[in-house]
Amino acid sequence: MSERDPAAARFAVIQIVRLLGVAFVVCGILIANGAYPLPSWLGYILIAVGLADTFIVPKVLARKWRTPK
Repeated sequence: MSERDPAAARFAVIQIVRLLGVAFVVCGILIANGAYPLPSWLGYILIAVGLADTFIVPKVLARKWRTPK
């Protein structure tokens, strides 16, 4: 039986968070520009959450999962 590498799973989670962050930003821009019949404030919230998911959350996760010395 082979064991899964926890580092590979953590790397995949970080990449998925980044990808979802970019998707949130794109959807937020579309909503804010009126491409969808939703309130523009929702678009701005999605943009802010997406930027946080793209730039801040991966660093927090990497710091949390860092190998202890």
